[in-house]
Amino acid sequence: MHIHHIAVAVNDLEAALQFYRDALGLEVTERTEVAVEGVEIACLPMGESEIELLRPLDPENSIGKFIEKRGEGIHHICVLVEDIESAVAQLEAQGARMTGEIRTRDNGTRYVFVHPKSTRGVLMELYQKP
Repeated sequence: MHIHHIAVAVNDLEAALQFYRDALGLEVTERTEVAVEGVEIACLPMGESEIELLRPLDPENSIGKFIEKRGEGIHHICVLVEDIESAVAQLEAQGARMTGEIRTRDNGTRYVFVHPKSTRGVLMELYQKP
């Protein structure tokens, strides 16, 4: 298990890229819209992990509301797991709560979020590669 990415919610992806790509010198390896989540993302590897910039496609979706309430900034930390069902079962056995069901993206990756009340205020994503 290791940190896969740290997600940063932003209003303006181009402005954010001026810092992360241009000032820090990170390379954008993926830029796409994730319709099911209502975001445009840009992924910038940094060592064994990456920074994932999230721009809401709709100001009324969860990322848009997050920015409205808290401002731009870290939205969640994503942990790569080998077996997402086992990870969820282990956490739930310890009293942790998920925010919903395990979802599968078009590319086969699977993910679920651990409720911040279970993690001392940090939204955590569990992520399994196909």
